[in-house]
Amino acid sequence: MDVKTLSAIIGHISPATTIDTYSHITGAMQLQAAQKIERGIGHSEAYEPHETLLDQLPAEDGKSPVSPPFAPYKGKVRKTGTGRIYELNDHLFEGRYSPINAQGKREVHIVYAKTKKECEALLEKMVTEVRERIKEEKLRMKVEVAAGK
Repeated sequence: MDVKTLSAIIGHISPATTIDTYSHITGAMQLQAAQKIERGIGHSEAYEPHETLLDQLPAEDGKSPVSPPFAPYKGKVRKTGTGRIYELNDHLFEGRYSPINAQGKREVHIVYAKTKKECEALLEKMVTEVRERIKEEKLRMKVEVAAGK
């Protein structure tokens, strides 16, 4: 079935919409395209890595090829207002907390540690201290405003 017919069946306005929505490129496709370009333009044999598109297809005995173990994406799991931890390199972590102060402006507080666990502890301590300080400043400002009236 051609793209134009499929586009009409699905109800898209144009075949371009169908192609944009349902087409995709895999790593193997990109690799094959790069090899073809290298052979065409460079007039040479392109480097062929160990794994090709044929390696990704099931073997004749029906067993699927061995793939790397699944590793789920670990997204942001921290709650809002608890800061963030960034790994700067293999032996340095940065804890960052950016609250809005009593004057309504964002302020940045940073701690550094050698391990993630140590950084987590320092960040927790810093967040508690900063929250208390901001709370005290807001209370002080409220008292000043009430006394000024």
